[in-house]
Amino acid sequence: MNQTIHRSNYRKRASKRRRQRFLHRLPLILMIILLLVLLSVFCWMLGRHFLGKDSPLPFPQDSSPSGGGGNTEPPIEIQISTEEETTADAAVDTLLADAGLIAAGYDYDRAIELLQTSEYYGSDQRIQDAIDEYQQIITTLQPCDISQITHVFFHTLVIDEAKAFDGDEDEKGYNQVMTTKDEFLKILDSMYQRGFVLVRLHDMAELTTGEDGTVKMTRKTILLPEGKKPFVMSQDDVCYYEYMTGDGFATRMVIGEDGKPTCEMLMDDGTTQVGAFDLVPILEEYIQEHPDFSYKGARAVIAFTGYQGILGYRTAQSYSDSPTYQQDRETAAAVAQCLRDNGWELASHSWGHRDLGTISWEHFKTDCDKWENEVESLIGPTDIILFPFGADVADWHPYQNDNERFRYLKSLGFSYFCNVDSSQYWVQVGNDFLRQGRRNLDGFRMWKDIEAGSDTSSRKLDDLFRAEDVFSPNRPTPVLWE
Repeated sequence: MNQTIHRSNYRKRASKRRRQRFLHRLPLILMIILLLVLLSVFCWMLGRHFLGKDSPLPFPQDSSPSGGGGNTEPPIEIQISTEEETTADAAVDTLLADAGLIAAGYDYDRAIELLQTSEYYGSDQRIQDAIDEYQQIITTLQPCDISQITHVFFHTLVIDEAKAFDGDEDEKGYNQVMTTKDEFLKILDSMYQRGFVLVRLHDMAELTTGEDGTVKMTRKTILLPEGKKPFVMSQDDVCYYEYMTGDGFATRMVIGEDGKPTCEMLMDDGTTQVGAFDLVPILEEYIQEHPDFSYKGARAVIAFTGYQGILGYRTAQSYSDSPTYQQDRETAAAVAQCLRDNGWELASHSWGHRDLGTISWEHFKTDCDKWENEVESLIGPTDIILFPFGADVADWHPYQNDNERFRYLKSLGFSYFCNVDSSQYWVQVGNDFLRQGRRNLDGFRMWKDIEAGSDTSSRKLDDLFRAEDVFSPNRPTPVLWE
């Protein structure tokens, strides 16, 4: 009897233990069932995505009471977009935008190269479509006549007209040879609307060495769409001289947070602000907004004297006692390199702003040597000289080797020589040099056009802009040359 009771109790305890083990394992069993269901649904969705929408469901659909096949609404279609596809699409969008910006500057070959060397080339039809478009445009480009490229130039731009034209002793000089910021922007707009495109001086011609070792200046080919007209731009005296302090000009050039050259200006409250306070940052902003205004990233030629330093830094030897002298030289050199890195060409404007065609040979040589020692040592080698006052070292005939001043300038590495000429264009390509006349777009030149009125033969700027539409009403008139 006791044995029977014991077996009965044992069976009860065993049954209880089995129930406890089952209850303990039940969550795991339910989780496995859920995972199997989810896996089945996932496989079904993959089947619909890769094999077609008619793939069968992983389990039967509910039937309607009439047996008509259940709900009449179509099943929800689930689209699966992988992270890789999204990333690739975004990368191609960026690639096409980069190529488009390059092509906007007429460098179609580089845009095509960028697309063809991309890892996405061949995987997205949009890339090939862009290549086809650029290749078709290339067939329509026209070579430009190098001899008909105009060259315009400016001095430091007037930012605050009230300070520049305030009646003091410097007002006449500013009024004659300076251009205001507003005038400059109007000139850019007019030239842009007329189809002008900024090119480098070095885009016109370059020195090449023949098989026999002969060095020769060779014309280059500039290809632009029909109706576009290349031009060169330069700015003289980018030094921010001491006498200009407080007269409404930038005080020096610096490297901006974006790595591009910009300017500082001393404000009325004694603070210094950074911004578009001269030609370099203003033109940079304009090209960013109008990339088709610049041929393959071209910027202007920036020319320096040296007697008070460059770029607003007192780097001349005469300032060597200044506690900031060495730092000024280092900073000026860094800003000059920043200009080069961003497409600007650097040039000599002589050391002392001297008439290199008429000063004595001794003074000529001394001035050239000072520029080499005090300026070129900071900015690096340059082969461009923009003559002060536009005064060349010869007349209009090609330079000859019996010209001692030309020979000396060549020995210092100069091969591009620019004077001042009011003609629409004047270009001379010699055996080993290029000469070009420059047109001053300043207060005096604009006033002369305004004075000429309807006498088109005396108006010199109408191919670029109408002086009446640009000339600032804040300028004192008449603008006389004194």
